[in-house]
Amino acid sequence: MKKNVIIAQSGGPTCVINSSLRGVIEAAREFDNIGTIYGACHGIEGVLKEELLDLSAQPEEEIALLRYTPVAGSIGTCRYKIKSHQQEDFERVIEVMKTHNIGYFLYNGGNDSMDTANKIAQLAKQRGLDLTAVGVPKTIDNDVGDGEFKLIDHTPGYGSTAKYWLHTVQYANEENEGSCPADPVLVLQAMGRKIGFIPAAARLADPKRKIPLLIYLAESPCSLEELSEQVNAVVKQAGRCLVVISEGFHVGDVGAVKDSFGHTSFSASQMTVAQMVVNYLNQKGLPAKGSARGNVPGTDQRHSMAYASLVDLDEAYRLGQKAMELAATGQGGFMSTILRESGFIYNVRYDKVPLELVANSERTFPASWILPNGCDVSDEFVRYAQPLVGEDMLSLPMIGGRQRMTQFEPIFAEKKLALYIPEADRKKTS
Repeated sequence: MKKNVIIAQSGGPTCVINSSLRGVIEAAREFDNIGTIYGACHGIEGVLKEELLDLSAQPEEEIALLRYTPVAGSIGTCRYKIKSHQQEDFERVIEVMKTHNIGYFLYNGGNDSMDTANKIAQLAKQRGLDLTAVGVPKTIDNDVGDGEFKLIDHTPGYGSTAKYWLHTVQYANEENEGSCPADPVLVLQAMGRKIGFIPAAARLADPKRKIPLLIYLAESPCSLEELSEQVNAVVKQAGRCLVVISEGFHVGDVGAVKDSFGHTSFSASQMTVAQMVVNYLNQKGLPAKGSARGNVPGTDQRHSMAYASLVDLDEAYRLGQKAMELAATGQGGFMSTILRESGFIYNVRYDKVPLELVANSERTFPASWILPNGCDVSDEFVRYAQPLVGEDMLSLPMIGGRQRMTQFEPIFAEKKLALYIPEADRKKTS
């Protein structure tokens, strides 16, 4: 008997999240036991609200265009986490699964999403429900898994964000070199909360260290005074300096806010880390005429499709395929994973890892990859990250000068259950 599929997405989107979605959809067609493929609109909230987009009814052309469509506009994402005490939400998920003959649930996201997938897998097992839950990894932070890279080597989304920073630093260096008499210091703030993989990618722009570049990770804190001394030393030597700093670098209270996962959202702060650093440098004074300037990229770090890594796109697709294969063959309770083969030639294999091992995991940037001066990363990191950004730029489909992206038809499963308000949203609507 055929069972239907729900694929949902959660957390911050990436350039390649839809490539994983495409992998799931196209792989599902290869299995005789798979029925209709539904996309839950805005993640687990779409499941709770019974908002299920029929992906099987979409034209093949639109499915193929998912490769070139960034972020989560196709089926949406969310920042809603079902916590252990929200039993009504869990009961609602099971009810929706039963009502729509769902036998396979795939959740694309980071560590919190793997936690939700794991809880649903465990609940289904406890209830004797014929439901296979599988995770699909995703996050630009590259923080899912373990510090030894044995659970997953890297997460889809990171390679493209790293490529964004490679080119951003290249372009910023051209700007800084040309305008340094007036603006000798440029401070760039990178995403990543408390995990340094994103700012570290700045080194990919200059692996031979010809640019006067300092990189500050949240994992290697120093005082503003020490930072100023290091910047000024570079300015004295080179006449200018580029600074790439993590949004989570500790510079005092920046008025950070929390999202619904409990994660700090620095980009929503009234005062950014970059601005505080710029202000401090200008107040202390630079050993050159002119002043420091700041640049704070936002969500363009994860949605600039022109910078998407071809390697990242291909690997995200394969991980979607692998996740669907796991689900269709009854291997629930796992996340599809990517592991690097040994040797100097970059090669990977696709496997599985228990959800319970990656649920709520948080991999930090290896201390051994931070140089003793605290403001640079090692060649070992460059060897790790370089293959992920690829060699070429993505060619995008264009019509009339505008990018052609996926446009799904609003074809939804018929709602059969009573209206439901997710538990965490009830206080907001009361």
